[in-house]
Formats: sequence, structure tokens, C-alpha cells
Amino acid sequence: MTTPTDERHRVPDLSGAHEAASEQGPLRVLIVGGVAGGMSTATRLRRLDESAEIVVVEKSGHVSYANCGLPYFVGGVIEEEEDLLLQTPARLHERFRLDVRVDAEVVSIDADAHTAAIRSTVDGSTYDLRYDKLVLSPGAVPVRPPIPGFDRVRSLRTVEDATRLFDDVAAGPASAVVIGAGFVGLETAENLAHAGIAVTVVEAADQILTPLDPELAVLVQAELVAHGVRVETGVAVTGVTDDAVVLADGRAVPGELVVGSIGVRPDTRLAALADLHLGPNGGIAVTGTGQTSHPDIYAVGDAVEKVDSIDGGSSLVALANVANRQGRRVADHIAGLTRAASPSIGTAIVKVFDRTAAMTGWNEKRLRTAGRPYRCIHSHPMNHASYYPGAEQMTLKLLFDPLDGTILGAQAVGGAGVDKRIDVLATAISAGLRAPALADLELAYAPPFSSAKDPVNMLGYMAENILSGECDVIEPAELAAVVASGWTLLDVRTRSECAGGTIPGAVIAPLDTLRADLPSLGPGPFAVYCQVGQRGHTATELLHELSIEARNLDGGYTTWLASEAARTGDPGRLVRPSS
Repeated sequence: MTTPTDERHRVPDLSGAHEAASEQGPLRVLIVGGVAGGMSTATRLRRLDESAEIVVVEKSGHVSYANCGLPYFVGGVIEEEEDLLLQTPARLHERFRLDVRVDAEVVSIDADAHTAAIRSTVDGSTYDLRYDKLVLSPGAVPVRPPIPGFDRVRSLRTVEDATRLFDDVAAGPASAVVIGAGFVGLETAENLAHAGIAVTVVEAADQILTPLDPELAVLVQAELVAHGVRVETGVAVTGVTDDAVVLADGRAVPGELVVGSIGVRPDTRLAALADLHLGPNGGIAVTGTGQTSHPDIYAVGDAVEKVDSIDGGSSLVALANVANRQGRRVADHIAGLTRAASPSIGTAIVKVFDRTAAMTGWNEKRLRTAGRPYRCIHSHPMNHASYYPGAEQMTLKLLFDPLDGTILGAQAVGGAGVDKRIDVLATAISAGLRAPALADLELAYAPPFSSAKDPVNMLGYMAENILSGECDVIEPAELAAVVASGWTLLDVRTRSECAGGTIPGAVIAPLDTLRADLPSLGPGPFAVYCQVGQRGHTATELLHELSIEARNLDGGYTTWLASEAARTGDPGRLVRPSS
């Protein structure tokens, strides 16, 4: 982990600080937080140490619940609250002999004395508990800005939150506003729409799903609009009234029900009680083994800083699988094993109606901010063989180092098969594969599942062509400048395809007749495009063989159209490309 120079933020190397069981008896481990990270720590530690006394304290009334499923309970996709509860205190005691205490809150920590004061949230009674090792898994808390009227805005973090929101929906509101267009916000919007409510999503940023780059995020926005969800981007909420949300431009958006999903921040209250060091992003600073600045206190989950896989720096990643992985590694270290946690690449996925959006690694915005050079490529393949019924088109984007091909990030939007491709690309990043190596991955193929050249393989071929200098691409954002400098914009699609729309100023010369049409096109140079980039590449290579300067538009007309929709804020202009 990269740590700042401020001594307050520096975490010492405590890798050898494991202690055996207390002289007073079995090792007692107190775990604060009973969801992903905390419960993963508890159950793993029990499998490693049968004699340890393991106490889990959870502020809410439930432990080991599926918080990622909460929006689907609100919308009725998950019909029973019990289906969200993976375990109960009774079952955890029966199977793992865990002492699980719900409706209990840690109110003070004496790190030197190894004690914590615990208060019941039911009757207010308090007691002290001694520990040998303390594991903090408090998670994150919703951001609730000081906006007038925000006290009536619902959050969605716990089972109790979901139950309240379910009851709100059952009351039959005509309108709802979701503030924030991140993962949970869009899942909530979808489920409220399924309940027959007129939904508006309001996002202060200039796009939804900020981990995606704009030309992919706008595809998801178009899906929301197609299903009747109103989307307002680039405008903040300044007030909440009894039946509406007031925007910064003065408009009032009807909202009998309002849900806040602005984001979360690390819950560091317990870290402050224990006088622990924080990291540069405001999360709890930990070593690779999960130890904090106190050798007997560990921390896991959304509250802690993670090592970023791309640059080795520190980042905040609020993902359940990362929390589970950290919990396992902390349990290992407490039990005397020396396995360190691996860096995080931030792989995530979300379903929005009939579209899926997924990402891993860094996006263009983050790379530009960091000043890191990169190249990007877009492709629009089918999820399986096009001749097999039910083929769906997806959009893939790959970001890689322009010199050595190191994969820096990837994004995908589409239907079936998006999860498979982003998982392969995330694995490639973790394994240190370079972009051209994607071409040689031997991936499962049969017509119902993929193509003989899988979409991931095709990304490898495209990256190989660019890195080798075989082809040069134009990004949609630079196309206008290239054409203004004197390049001829050449559309090599069929005339029937062009009838559905072209880039303004383009000259049409279908690929199959390009050789015959060349004498009438002038000497070039040419900015070439087709529907998705593949025929454009073939045409560009043909022109190169004839000693004519040419560059291919990355991702073709499909990527250009999405980029324009993102630039103009008009997702309604997007239509799903045909096969």
C-alpha cells in the first residue's frame, strides 16, 4: 500500500504481531459487524480454531443478510424477507458456536485495556467486554447531505430499511424520486418502476453510473428511458418538500416517495474511538494482513482502504466479495497463518431492466486524472454465434497501456454474456496478462454460448493490431478535428445501412465496391468507418496496401452515435443496433 507522509496515516509493519491464546484462557475475538466481512472472519476463524471464543456484535437486528438483494425485496422480486437472511444467530451458534449479539452497539473502546463497552439498542443497558483481538467491520454509512427536508428521504442499507421502503411502496405512491444514479440507486429505480410507480432518477454528475465512461453509461440511461424512467443528470437536489424534490435549476420533480442513494462513506466512528490511523481517502488504514495501527485490532470491509491493483495506491472499494476476502485473510492471520490480502481491481456489475453493465479496473476519466497514458478500443460483438437464435449485441471497451499492453480497465454493456466477458477480463488483469494475450485465450465455444473467436479474443486481436502499428484508430471525440484538418470521412457500409443514419459529411463507398469507387473519391487521406469497426478496419488495410493514408474510427458508427448521445445529453437518439 502507498501511504502518505503524514505520520497519522502511516500503518506500521505488524506482520509478526500474532499472539497465541491469552494466558487467562482461550483466545477471545470480538467482531463488530455481522454482515459480509465480519461474518466471513467469524466463520473462517472457527474453522481454524475450535477453542477460540468468538463474539459477534451487530447494531441491527439481523446478521449475515444479503444486503445486495434489498432493492429486489422492495420491488417484490424477492418475495419473503426471510429469503434475505442467510443465517440467524441461533443457526450460527448451532453450527459454528458463535456468540452472536444483535441489537447491540459498541459505544467505546479502550485499546490499551483491550475492552469494549457495548450498549443494547433495545433497552439501553451497557456492559464491558474484554477481548484479545478486535475485528472492526462497521461497513459504510449513507451520505445524507444537509438539504432542507432530507429527513424524509429513505435509505436502503439494512433489512430494516428495506422493510420500511417495502411498506412505503405498498401504500401506493404515484411518484418516486431516487437521488443518485449509482448501482443501488438504479436497482431501486427499476424495482420501484416494476411496482407501477412513476420514477425519476436525479444525478448531480453529468452522467449516470460514473464508474462507466459516458458512451457506455448513456446506453444504460437509454434503457431507463425506454422503460419509462425519467432521468435528470447534471443537476443537484436543493430541497425536499412533502410531495416533491426541488432541483438546483428551480424545477420541482413530483416525489411522494424519495429514496437517497447518493453514495456511502466509510464508517470510521469505531476507529476514532480506538484512536486508529486513517488512510488518504478517509477509510481505516490497514496492512496487507488487515491489521490497523494497533497490533490487536483488525478492520475489514467497506470501512477500510484497499490497495489498488492498477497503481498500488490506496482506494475505497465497497464490494461484498472484497469484504469476504478480507475477512478470510484476517481470520488466517489471527490463527497464525501469513496470507496477505490481494489488491482490488474494483470489478462490479449491475442489471438495469434488460441491460447489464459491468466494469473492472480504471476508466478513462480516472486514467486522464492520473495522467497515465492509455489506448482504448470499442467493439460491439454478439454474445454468441450470430446464426444461433437469440444472439444479442453487447458493447465492450478495453483500456490498455500504449507501450506494453498492460490492461488497465474494461467495461461492458449488453444482455446475456456480459458477466462472462468482464470476469474473463478481470481475471486477465489479476493474472498480469497483456492485452494482445487475450487473443490466445482458449475459451469455451459452442454456438449457443460464444463464437469461434470469442469477443474477448477479438479485443486481443484489436489491441495487437494497434500495438504493432498495423492499424491506427480515431476516437469519436477527435473525429471532427481530423475531418476539419482535411481528411475525407468515408462510410464503407452498405447504402441500406446508411439509410438509417450517417455521420454528417460522410462520403458513402461500400466496402465491396471500394476498389472500383476509389478513383472518384480523391486522394485522401481518409477517416474510415462502418457500423462497428470491423469492415472499417478491412477498408483501412486495403487503402494502406494502395499507399493511401487512412485511419479507422474506433467502434464505428455505433460508438460514435453513443458518444454523441452522451455529449449532447440525448439518450433518446439511441436505437439498439441490428445484427
